[in-house]
Amino acid sequence: MAITSANQLELLQTAEAVAREKMIDPGLVVEAMEESLARAAKSRYGAEMDIRVSIDRKTGKATFTRVRTVVEDEELENYQAEFTVEQAKQYMENPEVGQQLVEEVPPVEMGRIAAQSAKQVILQKVREAERDRQFEEFKDRAGTIINGLVKREEYGNVIVDVGAGEAILRRNEKIGRESYRPNDRIRVYIKDVRREQRGPQIFLSRTAPEFMAELFKMEVPEIYDGIIEIKAVARDPGSRAKIAVISYDGSIDPVGACVGMRGSRVQAVVNELQGEKIDIIPWNEDQPTFLVNALQPAEVSKVVLDEEAGKIEVVVPEEQLSLAIGRRGQNVRLASQLTGLDIDIMTEEQESARRQAEFELRTKLFVDNLDLDEFFAQLLVSEGFTNLEEVAYVELDELLVIDGVDEDTANELQARARDVLEAQNKAALESARALGVEDSLVEFEGLTPQMIEALAKDDVKTLEDFATCADWELAGGWTTVDGERVKDDGVLEPFDVSLEEAQDLIMTARIMLGWVDPAELEAEAEAELDDAETEEAEA
Repeated sequence: MAITSANQLELLQTAEAVAREKMIDPGLVVEAMEESLARAAKSRYGAEMDIRVSIDRKTGKATFTRVRTVVEDEELENYQAEFTVEQAKQYMENPEVGQQLVEEVPPVEMGRIAAQSAKQVILQKVREAERDRQFEEFKDRAGTIINGLVKREEYGNVIVDVGAGEAILRRNEKIGRESYRPNDRIRVYIKDVRREQRGPQIFLSRTAPEFMAELFKMEVPEIYDGIIEIKAVARDPGSRAKIAVISYDGSIDPVGACVGMRGSRVQAVVNELQGEKIDIIPWNEDQPTFLVNALQPAEVSKVVLDEEAGKIEVVVPEEQLSLAIGRRGQNVRLASQLTGLDIDIMTEEQESARRQAEFELRTKLFVDNLDLDEFFAQLLVSEGFTNLEEVAYVELDELLVIDGVDEDTANELQARARDVLEAQNKAALESARALGVEDSLVEFEGLTPQMIEALAKDDVKTLEDFATCADWELAGGWTTVDGERVKDDGVLEPFDVSLEEAQDLIMTARIMLGWVDPAELEAEAEAELDDAETEEAEA
């Protein structure tokens, strides 16, 4: 086929028709045509030539040109598309490297193969343009709700028509045993939009906690307006959920606003989520108070929070235990997800038994080590003494407040405790040296003999070994695996070494070894302080 005046206008008409059908820019289709014609021309004039085609956007006339670029002598590789400065002097005055010589060449006759190739180029370009348009349309809509039409179901995954393309609702993102038929309308949450080789992939969800939050935003105007904020959501999709809300207007009850008149607002969300029961909870900055709210409808007697471990102990009456835990642990699991805390629930009887066991254990410690009778040891425990170090090094006045303890008795108690501790330290140090601990670690300030022994048993035997440790390896910590908090035991955790203390000890060791420059650390600290002050001033 020749590009003649008869079909020049037809090129533009074809481009516009394709662009309208695919909802893309007509310019992209024309560019694809230019590329396909250029490819056909190269098959005629030579693949190494730089042949370019320009189609006039008004008349449809296609202009074929050959481009040659001026290059340095040593860079000349393609003799058909490049030439040197010396060679270029035949065609232009004062040529410079980088200049181009553009010459018009006769249009080409497109044979059957060339026409087929051109068609493939145009189709490919159109597909790429469609994919780009779809990605651009949906990339900013991730995190929002969209209505779609079910097209088909494949191996449990639902393919949804979302207007400008198809999206996928995987079977693990469906609520319970939801099933859909073709042409069913469906409301879904856009969880992720990815640009992949086969085109943009839109992943949908109905189980994501954010789906529930967005549904409430649609039903509750106060949330949409920012008067009420959703602080946390935890879901057991299709069964039960908890949502924590806070109001920034003292005259508006956040729970009441979310429930609505006669429960109309929350019921609309429940109906969309296949009858999922929803507990709406007032959010509170005080974690124990928030947890008490999160465990509703169970009543809580007492809460003990361990902030460092991110763990909390909850004591409930015996008759409230099953309600607090919930069916198959559902209530406590959702409360844990909502608060981000590891929750340990026990009854008042269980807590009492545990406290009694701790009391007996500490009493036995003092009886065995200080050669005391049981009554006197119980007095020490009752006054809050938990270990030998406290007895040995506490101010004398704190021992004198115990009934029946005079100054001589107090001094004797402390002497016995110190003797026991010295013996234990000596034994621990001998054990550590037997395991191969070097003096560099023994003489390091901040580690007790028992700590050194524990490190040696963990194969930390030199100051260099100690300096390579991570803070959580010493102090312990928590890791989230598959949504569950998992405890990481620390070597020095039994000695109540905090994460901050572990960081300080490790950094001190690194400075002593010359691995870290204290001046650089000080400069970094000052820079961080300046940044914090700047942010505070801007806020």
